[in-house]
Amino acid sequence: MIRTLIRLLPIQTVSILLFSLQITGAQQTIKNPLAPIEPSSIASLPQETYRSVVRIEVATQVPNYLEPWKAGRFSGGIGTGFLIGPNLFLTNAHVVSNARRLLITMHGSARKHPAKILHIAHDCDLALLEVDDFTPFIGLRHFEIGGVPKLESQVRVIGYPVGGNRISVTRGVVSRIDFNTYSHSRSDQHLVVQIDAAINPGNSGGPVLQNGKVVGVAFQGLRTADNTGYMIPTPVVRRFLTDIKDGRYDKYVDLGISDFPMFNPAMQKKFGLTPTSPGVLVAAVTPDGPCDGVLQKDDILTAINNNAVDAAGNILIDGEKVNMNEIVERKFSGDQVTLSVIRDGETMDVICTLKPFPPSQMYAVQYDVKPRYTTFAGLVFQPLDRNLYSAHNLTNTRVRRLFSHYLDEAIFKEREDIVILTRILSDPINTHLNGHIGTAIESINGTAVSSLRHAHKLLHPEQLPEFFVIRCEGIERPIIIPGDKAASASKRTQNSYGITSPANLD
Repeated sequence: MIRTLIRLLPIQTVSILLFSLQITGAQQTIKNPLAPIEPSSIASLPQETYRSVVRIEVATQVPNYLEPWKAGRFSGGIGTGFLIGPNLFLTNAHVVSNARRLLITMHGSARKHPAKILHIAHDCDLALLEVDDFTPFIGLRHFEIGGVPKLESQVRVIGYPVGGNRISVTRGVVSRIDFNTYSHSRSDQHLVVQIDAAINPGNSGGPVLQNGKVVGVAFQGLRTADNTGYMIPTPVVRRFLTDIKDGRYDKYVDLGISDFPMFNPAMQKKFGLTPTSPGVLVAAVTPDGPCDGVLQKDDILTAINNNAVDAAGNILIDGEKVNMNEIVERKFSGDQVTLSVIRDGETMDVICTLKPFPPSQMYAVQYDVKPRYTTFAGLVFQPLDRNLYSAHNLTNTRVRRLFSHYLDEAIFKEREDIVILTRILSDPINTHLNGHIGTAIESINGTAVSSLRHAHKLLHPEQLPEFFVIRCEGIERPIIIPGDKAASASKRTQNSYGITSPANLD
């Protein structure tokens, strides 16, 4: 069943349909991240503790993918953060994404402190901020990062949710520890902890405490259920903080495979397994991914680093059954994992070296970047990604197929970008072409288009052709633009639609 998760956005409550596209990785240096910590009675916190939980005011500018030459819509909202070190405030990435101004306010103070982003990780929805002048915060408590709380244990959520301007404290019980989609990127899955505390917009980035230590960061809720919220657990937080120690965030890595559970008796028999045999089926291996050439389709993956994988794809770590990708979650680029497999009835161990996989960003929502585009004679071309797909509600079946199979069919090898004709700005030179809108560009003057930059170059050649012939996938009739009239048409449409910059290729 598709579940609807909402990020606790600083702007407003938004429903987001979630679906799983891939599993991302992490590192192994976290010591016993799933080791439970003992529940305790929730005593009152010292007032000084609240001063380390700050209110974050954000002014944002959201890019306009419908009219990419425009600056974008200005908006703003409220989120929460907390002090974890000298001039280090932890919060959610979605609280500060697309930010143009950040102001931090201490509990009990009216002074607003200008702040900036030090590091931001959109794939795990975490960010680290600093203020311009840390002097007023000297002497405040630095929150300590704890472990993963036990099921049924009590936690406390602190933040600045909607409904008031002052700090809010709610209590709840840990009801589930699971692997789930992070709605900020809509494509990444990590460990999450579900709690029944009331978590509302504005709580985002606030600490979840147990025994005085941070056991999570509040970040999203389930709109279809009452009092169901989620926090980012400390293994994810620790990995983020470890990753940025070298001064930059390098993102997650993963195995780059699709797996399938081995529940079906017929499948078990076909692959020579019994109902009690461990392992999941490797249904597909992403071309050029970390496991390309290491694993093969129809391998049975039985263990990762000697941790047995059951028929559901789970492993046992520190007494807890978790998704097998939790092992990879603790790794970094360049780390190796040993995979135990059954291939054609033979048992063997293979080594996989983990690495980032940039083409997978096609499926992740992008933030803090300007839309790429180019215009030509009133035609607007943009590269396909999740932002564009959602903004234009693309329905062309060929475009949908290119999007869905961009990785598994290795389309990225030949086409760095899938270039889409997103708009036709009305002009006498481009009449009767509405049927081409929302389609993928196949070629320009007989040359297959491999990227937006390539398309721009083909549309602006050194030697002007008699005609520009633009072919769209699935449409027999090409777009014909007279070469000697293209420049004047471009100028007319730019003036009519207020296009100050005809292209942004970076």
